[in-house]
Amino acid sequence: MATIQVNKKYAFRWYEKFYFMSITAGLWVTLKHFIKSAFLRRMVTVQYPEQKKPLSSRFRGLHRLKRNEKGQERCTACYCCQWVCPADAIHIVAAEVPPERQYLHPEDKYAKVFQVDLLRCIYCGLCEEACPKGAIYLDGGLPLPADSRDALILNKEQMLEPTGGPIIGERL
Repeated sequence: MATIQVNKKYAFRWYEKFYFMSITAGLWVTLKHFIKSAFLRRMVTVQYPEQKKPLSSRFRGLHRLKRNEKGQERCTACYCCQWVCPADAIHIVAAEVPPERQYLHPEDKYAKVFQVDLLRCIYCGLCEEACPKGAIYLDGGLPLPADSRDALILNKEQMLEPTGGPIIGERL
């Protein structure tokens, strides 16, 4: 059997085995936050439902599907956004436009199913850049908390703009 020679240079000293420096650093952070909140009245946390932190100018938001000037859906199910998505969060099923729905779609096919899984999405915006029709964009408000995974999968009806254009007062 072979023996392993330990270099004394990498061996722990007696006081390093108790992790005094690491424990002291952690306690200092806790003490600093306590002093800020208790004595200086600068709160570290925010009471969420009543107070909301301002959003960053770089915040992208949720996915939305745009309509054109005539109120028709812009998405033609070309799969560009699905292919370019690095997280594989977009799922599209294409279908041919039936004659009774011709007024809703300018092309010969449309996205019958368009889903975005918000738990997989990394909000990179590549789907927005890849869309040749400009149908999808990220600017639909805050993601809402949910109780189940299914509630965090956006479908086409949830993402489509209302027929009259964007909602008034909504951030564009």
